[in-house]
Amino acid sequence: MALGGVGLSLCDLVQLYAGIAQGGQSVMLHTVPDDDLPPRPARFVSPVAAWQVSHILAGIAPPKGAAARTGEIAYKTGTSYGYRDAWSVGFDGRHVVGVWLGRPDGTPVPGAFGGVLAAPVLFEAFDRISPARTALPRPPADALILGTAHLPEPLHEFRSRDAVFATAPDRPVVTFPPDGAVLRRSGFGVPLRLEAGKLPLTVLVNGAPVIVQMRSRDVLLPLETEGFTRISVIDAQGRSDSVEIRLD
Repeated sequence: MALGGVGLSLCDLVQLYAGIAQGGQSVMLHTVPDDDLPPRPARFVSPVAAWQVSHILAGIAPPKGAAARTGEIAYKTGTSYGYRDAWSVGFDGRHVVGVWLGRPDGTPVPGAFGGVLAAPVLFEAFDRISPARTALPRPPADALILGTAHLPEPLHEFRSRDAVFATAPDRPVVTFPPDGAVLRRSGFGVPLRLEAGKLPLTVLVNGAPVIVQMRSRDVLLPLETEGFTRISVIDAQGRSDSVEIRLD
């Protein structure tokens, strides 16, 4: 269900988004006159939860070429298995729009992504309804909204998705021996020199810890075995560096 593998009609999907737009109350789409409207709607999520979902969806940047600004339309896109369906559903403070693109017989259309094909149609539909957007609902009174300074300590700093793969500037660095170095066995071991990293440090040789709780950045490793050896260092925050050397 989370990956979108459950069959759902466009009508059902629009009803679901309309319910979120209505603060978590179910909405039955209809084409009958107002005096034949369905019974009173039922609540399926709390007003706070509905607003939080809307707030997240409103933070998605509009598709390329769309005139709307971020925050004017809460929307989402999707692409079903095998490129059979390209979706986009969204709402402002007054209207809900759903877009489905695909073949009636379910034949795949390779490369038909919801974000590329369906989302621009969604935003064009909103432009045709009205050039101005109706503002999205304000948060309920009991919604928990905190500034960064009031968040728990680990959440004070938000990083981009790519930051998790970036090299920390103060991570430990092995300055000697250099990676790929070929050293002659001396009988005294191999000097290890480090820079940065938060103490204490752990030193591993070929994956096995040889020094723990090290509180200096210079040490003599008792290495005399001929051949290749990998030396790794891990600091107190789990950041690491490693080199591979060869002893002759």
